[in-house]
Amino acid sequence: MAENNPFPGEQNTGHFWDDNLRELKNPPPRWWMIAFWASVAWWVLYAILYPMWPALPGQAEEGEDFTPGILGWSSIKEYKQGVAQVEAVRAKYDEQIADMTPAQVVDDPGLLQYTLASSKVLFGDYCAGCHGSGGQGNPGYPVLADDDWLYGGSLGKISESITNGRKGAMTAHASILSDAEIDQLSKFVVELSEGGEGSEAGWALYNEKGCQACHGPKGDGVLAELPNGEIVTVGAANLTDSIWRFRPGGYESAKHTIKYGVNQPGVEQTRDAVMPAFSDVGQLEGKLTPQQIKMLSVYVHQLGGGQ
Repeated sequence: MAENNPFPGEQNTGHFWDDNLRELKNPPPRWWMIAFWASVAWWVLYAILYPMWPALPGQAEEGEDFTPGILGWSSIKEYKQGVAQVEAVRAKYDEQIADMTPAQVVDDPGLLQYTLASSKVLFGDYCAGCHGSGGQGNPGYPVLADDDWLYGGSLGKISESITNGRKGAMTAHASILSDAEIDQLSKFVVELSEGGEGSEAGWALYNEKGCQACHGPKGDGVLAELPNGEIVTVGAANLTDSIWRFRPGGYESAKHTIKYGVNQPGVEQTRDAVMPAFSDVGQLEGKLTPQQIKMLSVYVHQLGGGQ
């Protein structure tokens, strides 16, 4: 084929297509070759300076499986240095908060802003999965951004809830009340939630069956109010507002809760309502330190529903 080359003296391989399409043997431009070999040299230099090669036994640092490189740099080391820098900046604020009560933190504008900014991450890690990223409450879990609290929304009560957890309890009344009584109480609860005063028959049945022992004499979940403003409650729902602990609420929801209760062992359709404890003796085995619980209490209190 080469002897029939129609382009004599040209640097081609002798392969032709469609008369004049051919494969040339011209060398790459000089600048291209310089860049190519420079990249090879940079690759070799990088491999010497930075972690890259799989390590032989005894070559790598503990917990790593690659050579450290001459510079000894690693992303983990850089990360730890960054964390140390952040902790150094935060230390002066954390030291102040350690000696303060949550109420004192709220009264200090600077520390309050620091606490809210720092605790947003804590809330996202430990609370948002149930209560939503903004405290709006995921389906089946309480809203933290309103002023409706089963156990009280003061800083002390919020801290107590985070520290010790909460587990509501309501007796299943399916075998205690008749269907007619369950129906009457369900309608009574709905009437109260819609702003009604409730019928005399409804209040009579409410008191006769002992509902006031948990939900209070007024049906608002408050058993007593202390001089300091704290309320005494067992965590029973406020029946006089339009907020429903178990959605969607209404007659059927009230009827289900009355029949099957809350957290009742052995009752298949009982409501589940459990918040784990986050203290050192809690179910999560010390996920949060006392300092973190204090700061998180302030954060939750400031979501909009704190009392």
